Amino acid sequence: MIRRIKKVAILGSGIMGSRIACHFANIGIETILLDIIPFELNEAEKSKGLTIEDKVVRNRIVNDAFKATLKSKPASLYHKSFKDRITVGNFDDNLDLIKDADLILEAVIENLDIKKSLFEKVERHRKEGTIIASNTSGIPIHLMLDGRSEDFQQHFCGVHFFNPPRYLKLLEVIPTPKTKTEVVDFLMEYGDKNLGKRTVLCKDTPAFIANRVGIYAILKVVESMQKLGLNVDQIDKLTGPVIGRPKSATFRTSDVVGLDTLAKVANNLHAGLVNDEARDIFKLPDYIGKMLDNNMLGDKTKQGFYKKTKDENGKRKILTLDIQTFEYNDKQKVNFPTLGQTKPIENLKDRFPILLGGKDEAGEFYRDSFFGLFQYVTNRIPEIADELYKIDQAICAGFGWEMGPFETWDAVGLKKSINKMEEAGYTPNQWVYDMLDAGCESFYVVEDGNKKYYDVTSKSYKALPGGSSFIILDNIRKTNKVWGNAGATLFDIGDGVLNLEFHTKMNTLGGEVISAINKSISIAEENWKGLVIGNQAPNFSAGANLALLLMYAIEQEYDEINMMIAAFQKTMMRLRYSSIPTVAAPHGMALAGGCELTLHTDLIQAAAETYTGLVEVGVGLIPAGGGTKELTLRVSDRIEAGDVELNALQNSFMHIATGKVATSAYEAFDMRILTEKDRISINKDRQIADAKNAVLKMVENGYNQPKQRDDIKVQGRAGMALFTAGVMGMRRGNYISDHDVKIAEKISYVMNGGDLSQSTLVSEQYLLDLEREAFLSLTGERKTLERIQHMLKTGKPLRN
Repeated sequence: MIRRIKKVAILGSGIMGSRIACHFANIGIETILLDIIPFELNEAEKSKGLTIEDKVVRNRIVNDAFKATLKSKPASLYHKSFKDRITVGNFDDNLDLIKDADLILEAVIENLDIKKSLFEKVERHRKEGTIIASNTSGIPIHLMLDGRSEDFQQHFCGVHFFNPPRYLKLLEVIPTPKTKTEVVDFLMEYGDKNLGKRTVLCKDTPAFIANRVGIYAILKVVESMQKLGLNVDQIDKLTGPVIGRPKSATFRTSDVVGLDTLAKVANNLHAGLVNDEARDIFKLPDYIGKMLDNNMLGDKTKQGFYKKTKDENGKRKILTLDIQTFEYNDKQKVNFPTLGQTKPIENLKDRFPILLGGKDEAGEFYRDSFFGLFQYVTNRIPEIADELYKIDQAICAGFGWEMGPFETWDAVGLKKSINKMEEAGYTPNQWVYDMLDAGCESFYVVEDGNKKYYDVTSKSYKALPGGSSFIILDNIRKTNKVWGNAGATLFDIGDGVLNLEFHTKMNTLGGEVISAINKSISIAEENWKGLVIGNQAPNFSAGANLALLLMYAIEQEYDEINMMIAAFQKTMMRLRYSSIPTVAAPHGMALAGGCELTLHTDLIQAAAETYTGLVEVGVGLIPAGGGTKELTLRVSDRIEAGDVELNALQNSFMHIATGKVATSAYEAFDMRILTEKDRISINKDRQIADAKNAVLKMVENGYNQPKQRDDIKVQGRAGMALFTAGVMGMRRGNYISDHDVKIAEKISYVMNGGDLSQSTLVSEQYLLDLEREAFLSLTGERKTLERIQHMLKTGKPLRN
C-alpha cells in the first residue's frame, strides 16, 4: 500500500495541538484543527447578545488558541501566509471533517478518560485504514485501546512531538503490540522525510525515552548542585553551551518551560517508577515545592529562578533567585579555572576530558552529574530501548543537546573513566564490563565512513540504521579529505561531487576560507562534477572576519581593505561563473558575507531553519561582496518597467538598509535571497545529501558555464530621489540615526547605479566597483569603527 498524507486532522488546540497543526501547514498539508465548545458564554459574548449556538461562540476555544499560537514567539509557522492552510472548528459541529483525513492526531488534555471518550466519537467518522495517533507525553499508549475496533487498533500509535514542534527535532513513535508494522514504518519515514524530524522508535514505558533521561539529567544536576553548594548562576554557566547544551542551560530552561510542567513530569515519574534504582532523584527538593507554592513558575508568572526587573534608570536587568534565602539578587559573574581552560577549544568533544578532569568545584560538579547520568543510561537498556543510539538520538533531538550521554562518555574516554566512576559510587551496568571484555572500548566507531554503534545483545558493532541516506561529514573526516587549510576542508562526498566545509570560529570568512573557495573550484574544475559548500556546525556562516577589518581600519590601511574586498568580490564572481555547478547549503545563521556567498552559487539548498540577510548596516557598512549588486540584479530580472520597478527596488533597498533577517528559508523567498530555482531541506540532516543531488541533477540536465551580466537595469537619480525621501522621513521620525542615513545613501547610490541622469543598463563589475568604493568610504568613519568594536565585544549591533 502506498500511503500519502494530503489532509491531517488535529484534535485539541492547546499549545501542542495548535503548534503541531502549524507544522503540518509548514510542509504544505491541508490541516483541520478542532476543539471543544465552551461550557458557557463569557462576559464579552453576553454583552453582544450572542448565544451558545452562535458559531463564533462555539469556535471560541479553538479560535483563541490558534490566534495565541500565531502571536507567540518564536513563530510556529515558516511563513505567515501558511496559516491559510488550517481550518478550525469544534468537536460537536465539525468532527465529520475527519472522514477525509489521512492522519488523525489527538492532542487533548492528558486525561485517559477524556481521550477514550473522544476516540469513541472519532470511530463514527474515521474511514478504515486511516492512521490515528495520540500525542501524549505520559499516558501508556496501550491503555487507550479499550473498546476500539480491530481496524482502529491496528492503525493506532503513540507519537510524541516536543514543544515547540517547529524547532525541536524529536518525534518519538510508540506503537502498541497491535499496531501494524507498515503503520510504524510509515510514521518513522514520514516524520523524517516530510516533517524534518529525528524519529525514534520507543517502547511504551513511562515518559518514553527523551523525557525519562532528560528529566533525570536535569534533576541530577539539581542534586549535584546541592551536594557542592553551588548557585543558580553557576549551574547555568556550567550546563549551557560549554557542554553543548542550549544557552538557556538548566534553570533558564525551567523558567521558559514552566516549573509546574517540570514538576508534573517529575512527580509522575516518581510515582510510576517503583523499580527504578534512581527513583529518589525524581523526588523534587523542598525549595522547588516552596517555589510552586509561591507561584514562582517562571516566565508565565514573571518570576522563577530568574526575575526580570528594571534599575533606577529604567534599564532592564535580570535578577537571580538565591534558593537559600529566597531573595532575588543581581546576577553573579561566574569564573572557574576549568572553564577558562576550555575557552580556546572549539571542538566540543575535546572539551569533555578537560571539564571532567577539572580540579576545582566545576570539575567536581561535572564528574558527579555526568557519572550519575552515564550509570543511569546503562541501566535503561533494554528497559526503554534495546539500542543505545536511540537514547542519544532522542535526548539530542528533544532537549537540544549536541552530544548524547553515550557520545559524551566516548569523548571522556570509557575505559579510563570506569575506575573513577566506581570510586565516586557510580557503577555502570554489567553489559558495559562485558563490552570492554569483548575488546570494544567505545560505544561508537567509524569504519569506512560509516558510523556504527555497540549492540548490547550481539556484543558487536552494527551500522546505524538509515546511514546511507545521510552524508555526515564527521564520519568521512579521516577517509575522504581531498584538500584543506587552517580555515576549511574539502571532502569527496561521492559520485564525483566535492563538499567544502568551513571550520573557523562561527565559520567566518577570512583569508583562509577565501583561499579555500578558490582552490576548491580549481580542483573541482579539473576532474569533478561539481561543488557543494556546506557544513554541519550550528551556523553556516556569520559573515566576514570583522577583527581583521577593524585592525586595518584603525591603522588606516585602506589599500589592504581595498585588496581584501576586491579579493572577496573576485571569489564570489568566480563561484558564480565557474565551469562546474555550485550549490550552497545554508542553515542557521547565514549572514552578511555568508549570505553573499549563497547568492553567488548556481543553486541554494537551504535548511528550513535558515536565518539569512545582508546585515552589514549593523556594523556601519554596506554589503560589498556582491550582495548589493546581486539584489539589484534580481530586481532588474524580475520587473519590467515603471513605478512598480522602483517599488520592488525600494523593497530590496529597505531589506539591506534595515539589516532585515529572514526568520526561515521561506521568508528568504520574499526577500529575493532565495529564488524559484532554489530548494529547501525540511530535515537538516539530509541537507548535504540534498545539495549533492542538486549538483548531480544540474550535471544530468547539461550544465553550461554562465556568462557575466552587462544588462542590469539601474534607475539613477530618479531612484535615489525616491529612496532619499523615505530615508529622511525615517530620520525625522527618529527611527534611524545620522550615521544610518549616511549608510542608506551609500546603499542607494550603488543600487541605483550612481549619479546617472536616467535608467541605464550596467554590468555586474560596474556595480561591484561602486560597492567597494562605498564600503571603503565608510571604513574611515568613527561611528563605523564603534559599531564594529561593539559587535566584536557583545555580538550585537549598535545603532549610534
